[in-house]
Amino acid sequence: MKLQRHGGIACLALSAALVLSACGSDNESLADAAAGPDVDCATGTLNAQGSSAQKNAMAEWIKAYQQQCGDARINYEPTGSGAGIQALIAGTADFAGSDSALKPEEQPQADAKCTDGSAIHLPMVIGPVAVAYNIPGVDGLQLRPATLAKIFAGEITKWDDAEIKADNADAQLPSTTIQTIHRSDSSGTTDNFTAFLTATAGDAWTFDKAKEWKAPGGTGAKGSDGVASRVSGAEGSIGYMEWSYAENAGLAIARIGNGAGEFAELTADSAGKAIAGAEVTGSGNDLKLKLDYNTDTAGAYPLVLVTYEIVCSDGLADDKLPLVKSFLSYAASADAQAGLTDLGYAPLPEEVRAKVATAVESLS
Repeated sequence: MKLQRHGGIACLALSAALVLSACGSDNESLADAAAGPDVDCATGTLNAQGSSAQKNAMAEWIKAYQQQCGDARINYEPTGSGAGIQALIAGTADFAGSDSALKPEEQPQADAKCTDGSAIHLPMVIGPVAVAYNIPGVDGLQLRPATLAKIFAGEITKWDDAEIKADNADAQLPSTTIQTIHRSDSSGTTDNFTAFLTATAGDAWTFDKAKEWKAPGGTGAKGSDGVASRVSGAEGSIGYMEWSYAENAGLAIARIGNGAGEFAELTADSAGKAIAGAEVTGSGNDLKLKLDYNTDTAGAYPLVLVTYEIVCSDGLADDKLPLVKSFLSYAASADAQAGLTDLGYAPLPEEVRAKVATAVESLS
């Protein structure tokens, strides 16, 4: 595997030990020791922040990239989508991670930070939203969107409610009081969860979609990790979070009703089926996607989100551009995407991935 550098040589012969550790030896090179695709390395430091839903993917990518590219430092803070966008607008983030596209009022503010271009959306991580629950003795919980909406709206308050029983004819449901856990911070995960309920639950959900939680009641927790922790520690609770956090916490995950009339289990394959039908609504290299939450594709898990990297298409600082392109090219590579499955994500469909790779290459 050949490593290249922008703006620097591959290794500095400061000492024999440094040469062996950084450049490898005849028996083993750093490139051979590090898993992943060929990387056209760059140097410097990037600071990014935003979506906590993509935190685990970003951490893995950064680790793998820096193993191969020792002169690069990439910092990502999972502060939430809203905070990430504001950091991009303020000029304190080189790119932002967000589970939602820029709002109409945010787009010109972000564009203003791009000297000669505009801020574009690069879909990078498919993070299915898990509805995780803590009901001892209950496996394979099934919920139609309307039932799910009424639970989070506070209209259904007991686990043995008739509507939950109707979705789970063979389950032994307790009379335990339901405790709903939602995000307390501005969150793209909340935006996608409420968008799903708005699109699929009909009159059962009247709070529209938003990054901030609007429904009454429930308990708020910061970040997907906070929601997962709360659900893990509270019997009778239910919460929404990015899939990898539910898996890492060992939580049970509900099957969700889709437009085909099925209760779909959350897997990488079922999430990918939902994304495959997404429509690109941006123009040029702006790859905003419109999801079909009512997908009638057989086996599709309908509650998914796409996490974007929001970055300037043109006008990136000269000392940032090579590293932004190098790192995001790595993240959009087929190998890096394939590795997401073990982390609780779904790889981008190839037709979307190829468009993202082309868009990254065009950054200037």
